[in-house]
Amino acid sequence: MTLGAAGAAAAGQLLPERASASVSGAAAAAGAGAEVSGTVFKLGVASGDPLPTAIVLWTRVLPATPGNSGILPPTVPVTWELAADSGFTSIVRSGTATASGSLGHSVHVDVTGLTPATDYWYRFKALDRTSPTGRTRTTPAAGSTPENLRIALASCQNWQHGYFTAYRDMRAQQPDLVLFVGDYIYESSAYSYRVRRHEGTGQPVTLAQYRARHEQYNTDPDLQAMRAAAPFVVVFDDHEVEQDWAGDVANDPVAWPTAKFRARRAAAFQAFYEHMPIRTAQRPSGPDVQMYRSLDFGTLARLHVLDTRQYRDDQATTAAGALQNGRVIMGDTQREWLVQSMSGSGARWNLVASQVMMAETDFLAGVGKEWSYDAWDGYQKERAALLAEFQDVRNPVVLSGDRHRTIVSDLKLDFADPDSAVVGAEFVGTSISSSGDEDLAAFAAEWAPKLADNPHWKMIDARRGYLLLDITADGIEARLRAISTVLTKNGTTATAATFRVEDGVPGVYQVGVERETAASAQDSPSGTDGATATADPAGPATPSPASTPEEATATADATADTASGTPPDLPSDASSGTPGGSGVPVTPVASTTP
Repeated sequence: MTLGAAGAAAAGQLLPERASASVSGAAAAAGAGAEVSGTVFKLGVASGDPLPTAIVLWTRVLPATPGNSGILPPTVPVTWELAADSGFTSIVRSGTATASGSLGHSVHVDVTGLTPATDYWYRFKALDRTSPTGRTRTTPAAGSTPENLRIALASCQNWQHGYFTAYRDMRAQQPDLVLFVGDYIYESSAYSYRVRRHEGTGQPVTLAQYRARHEQYNTDPDLQAMRAAAPFVVVFDDHEVEQDWAGDVANDPVAWPTAKFRARRAAAFQAFYEHMPIRTAQRPSGPDVQMYRSLDFGTLARLHVLDTRQYRDDQATTAAGALQNGRVIMGDTQREWLVQSMSGSGARWNLVASQVMMAETDFLAGVGKEWSYDAWDGYQKERAALLAEFQDVRNPVVLSGDRHRTIVSDLKLDFADPDSAVVGAEFVGTSISSSGDEDLAAFAAEWAPKLADNPHWKMIDARRGYLLLDITADGIEARLRAISTVLTKNGTTATAATFRVEDGVPGVYQVGVERETAASAQDSPSGTDGATATADPAGPATPSPASTPEEATATADATADTASGTPPDLPSDASSGTPGGSGVPVTPVASTTP
């Protein structure tokens, strides 16, 4: 891994100089779901959690007339139709669902009896209005071997930091599935200096307030159009509730003791359910919900969706705490489920959706280590045990978010040992808008000296966008689709870099850069690719903390947020220039010798 030339620096990457970027053309035209009828279906339509013969259809009914004259009755009948064509000349399933006020008049229809690997179109009707048309697709039949599975990996969309225009390009790429791994909304208060302003006057803490925040986000036309164009698989991270919450422990446990925080979490979970295309199995019971689950795509892949928030121990405050035995981020039950599911999947690829980064991030250049305790680095014994299990799993690949960075890494059995075996690969996707457009030169200056301390990384990039993964029997090809700006609505998207994981070869390499060394790893007992890391401080760059007042607050904000609440002139979702957990670590970062 090397730092490239000035062109790559301007692009916002830290990657080999031989990498090239192809720039896309004009933004894609608005697709299905971009328009809405009146206000009844103002939030659009969506589908999710596809199975070979079933799919969840979602919408939420709002009053046709705003204000007191538009109050809905306790229940509203909503008819739905699923067709084999966009013109609805061949309707294959239909029915009537009840939109109940107890669930915000949301509708979750689990349509069954469908044909595997088939496109369908759907719509809803209520209060004399017809919804936009949505398109969805079932997964391949059990035992079948599909030629290709295309997944778009997305996370971290902060309304105030920028527009969600990356979804325009995503829709044009026609993914089979959108995997959203957390921070669908942000709970921060409204700040006038941002690109767009959050609704309300403070952070949401009640059900009505969380509903209002979800409503605002789901009116974004690009997000709404993408939700109508392909099925989503979603899971929450922290900002859907509160920054850096851990199990039953709030970010500020003094202000939010356990009982009070669990009530807030119950409200947040219900609002999340009301706005997501997920099954009733994921309907919360008060402050508790089972979100971890798996979906199969024939024999090609099994997708395991983790919940790394609800069962974790509170974040460590020292390096010794991060290394302590017994500390968990998944919990025993979920970990056992994951290991058994991967071992018995029979799939060529075992995909693991993790909200936070699994590979090590060493923030300290030179001797010693500094970790973010909100990520898997804060739960190192459980991570080590899981990575040991990866040795007996076919093609484990982790798909993560949270960092507002694209970070592509090998997963190693022991990150403290440079010669340790590679047991898998991880793709950390950047944000849709969170952190906005960053100062790329400052990013390069900050991270160039740290690359040698993270030799398992293949690239770090700080632009906004998403990852597009094409999965075949032979390998996974992942493209970083980076958008030029999120501060205006006319950003254009480029393929900034392409990476590949080969079937049967642990680890990942960049196409056109490390292919030869990765191919030779097939003959290596350890499965490592033998690549070395060099750093050129004059090389490429990525976004930095000083691009906005929020990013400029850096780690000092974490202490202020924890000790005395957020300063009145700073948002609570501040992002430092380092790829720390959820923007800034909740606790001070401690160092330890290797």
